[in-house]
Amino acid sequence: MKYIFMVAGKGTRLQPLTLKHPKSMYKLDEDTTLLQRMVALIKKHDKEADIVVVTGHMHRAIEEQVSGVTFVYNPFYEATNSIASLWFAQSHMDTDNLVLIDGDIVMSDELIKEVLCKPVDRATVLVDSSIKTDGDYNVEVSGEQVLVMSKDLNSYYGEYAGVTKLDRESSLLMRKEMNNMIEEGFYDQWYENALVQLIFKHNFRLYYTDISNYEWTEVDSVNDLLLAKQIHMKENLNE
Repeated sequence: MKYIFMVAGKGTRLQPLTLKHPKSMYKLDEDTTLLQRMVALIKKHDKEADIVVVTGHMHRAIEEQVSGVTFVYNPFYEATNSIASLWFAQSHMDTDNLVLIDGDIVMSDELIKEVLCKPVDRATVLVDSSIKTDGDYNVEVSGEQVLVMSKDLNSYYGEYAGVTKLDRESSLLMRKEMNNMIEEGFYDQWYENALVQLIFKHNFRLYYTDISNYEWTEVDSVNDLLLAKQIHMKENLNE
């Protein structure tokens, strides 16, 4: 499977911690950063993993510390959003199993093994249905399918967990819509908004997997950093 990490952003919500330090390089222990841990666990559970990391902010610091991956650089990271980062990596989207991962996600070993590294045959996003309030980017569903994803939903099924899994057909459809949005000047959007556009414009079928029974966090605050470290340290103690 192919995995594309989005780590180009400046992590503005964690400033001043991220002014001179990429969020993905936050140390979970003396030897392991957030991104290093995710890459190592994916390789542990997917021996044929092909991992791409799209960088921007302080890209050299990331490139010096993470090995065994392919780097793609978004030089316009300060003026763009993740849709532009994915646009720079679009040559990697022509594949049977593609996993798009926000670069500030920390997951338990169990979640990576049982969900993240499992192939899919349809477009699927990971959602945590236990989060009903104060979610960052949220998802409303009907049956098995996603109706909409947005930051502006007042009520919703759960929070988007920063991961989208695509088969070849849905990956190529998303790439086409992404290119349309870039050409129209929407380079300041999240890449997930291309999926939402497909739902509304083309009745695209987007499914979801509920991961509320697993441990994970998106790192947007100091409290999130502490939770990420707890997830990591708990697994080290259990080894």
